[in-house]
Amino acid sequence: MIAVLGLGNIGGGVARNLARAGVDVVGFDLDADKMQRVVDEGGSAADSAASAVADADVVFTSLPGPKHLTAIADDILPAMKSGALWVELSTNDLDTARLLADRCADVDVRIIDAPVSGGPEGAEAGTLSIFVGGADADVTEALPLLEIAGGKVDHLGAHGTGIAAKIAQVTLCYTQTITLIESLLLGVKAGIEPAKMLDLIQNSAGTSYCATAYGPEILAGTYDESFPISHAAKDMRLAMALANSVGADLPFTEGVAELYEQTESVYGPTAAHLLAAQLIEQANNTVLHQL
Repeated sequence: MIAVLGLGNIGGGVARNLARAGVDVVGFDLDADKMQRVVDEGGSAADSAASAVADADVVFTSLPGPKHLTAIADDILPAMKSGALWVELSTNDLDTARLLADRCADVDVRIIDAPVSGGPEGAEAGTLSIFVGGADADVTEALPLLEIAGGKVDHLGAHGTGIAAKIAQVTLCYTQTITLIESLLLGVKAGIEPAKMLDLIQNSAGTSYCATAYGPEILAGTYDESFPISHAAKDMRLAMALANSVGADLPFTEGVAELYEQTESVYGPTAAHLLAAQLIEQANNTVLHQL
């Protein structure tokens, strides 16, 4: 049996794809509707995290961040079977990951880090990129399940390397988002229509996933409500913590992290992540979104 804890944007898609593939899946989430979606695909639902993992050979977790992982470890580690494998999909930090690894070793549970990229659409389609760190035998055991969830699975080395890779690559999306906003604003202030400026960017050497996916949201003033600013700010805090840990000097990344912190402070943690555009607009007395 496979347990999946946290059935949100990523964990929900992973659980449903496993169930569709015929894997015996039990899911748990605080949201009953999310558990029902797994049941509708052939899985089952548990009444608690501890009961979900009690008979599981492999446990997947997909949670918002380190403090949530630390909390759920208190619930599940006493309940997990000896020798069970914990596959951790969340964006975590290295200190928390090492703490979890030590706690797992104390109760004969194995753990690998397997954070993902690709968003809700990738989770639903089973095309996630998965960055894996852990012992060779543990990764080999998890690989058939990871390949159901992801289109690209990379084993990068020892436990913790998947986390480092995820944090390093995700900073690019956030920094590209901010430079996209600034590029649009620069063109608009010079007299170019916002839609035309976006079209030029999308058909130039500077195009990117952010230009394609987020440019229209910025111009429409909808700001992609599927992803909250709290998650973006958290990811950038993790990036700066990793930079400090490895001795990397990243002044531009630090500036982006500060802008996301400011956006969360101004608009609240549940606000759409692209609302960072409004702070840049206000600083330049220019509006990008088309009324």
